[in-house]
Amino acid sequence: MTDFMTVHVPHALYTRLEERARQTRRSVEEELIEALAEAVSLTDEPMPTDVASVLSSLETMPDDALWQVALDSHLSPTAVAHFEELNNKRQREGLTEEERYIAETLLRQYERALLVRAEAMARLKEHGRDITLLLESVTA
Repeated sequence: MTDFMTVHVPHALYTRLEERARQTRRSVEEELIEALAEAVSLTDEPMPTDVASVLSSLETMPDDALWQVALDSHLSPTAVAHFEELNNKRQREGLTEEERYIAETLLRQYERALLVRAEAMARLKEHGRDITLLLESVTA
């Protein structure tokens, strides 16, 4: 059984989904479903202890440190380029076992950075800080 829902997606996010769909030769809907499945774990796996520890440390950080964490939590341009290269190769011809391992490792690093960044931004927002500049750097 499939449930249906209408979701209003910001233009910048929709544009990124369209680009990914074009690159993977899939529909925007398929890309959105994959992105949601990646973002929302369908298993009850516990959070890795290193991630839980970092998130816990954010609770007591001052706002300037939270701001810096939000700015710094991302993959390096080199890592992003390598990850994109591996994803393109996966779609074209598949990956070797070593390449799959590297891609999975980079994906975990990306997810960790994204989670830490989101949590730091949420805490700043809770503290009444304007995070518009941080949000713009995400969609730029």
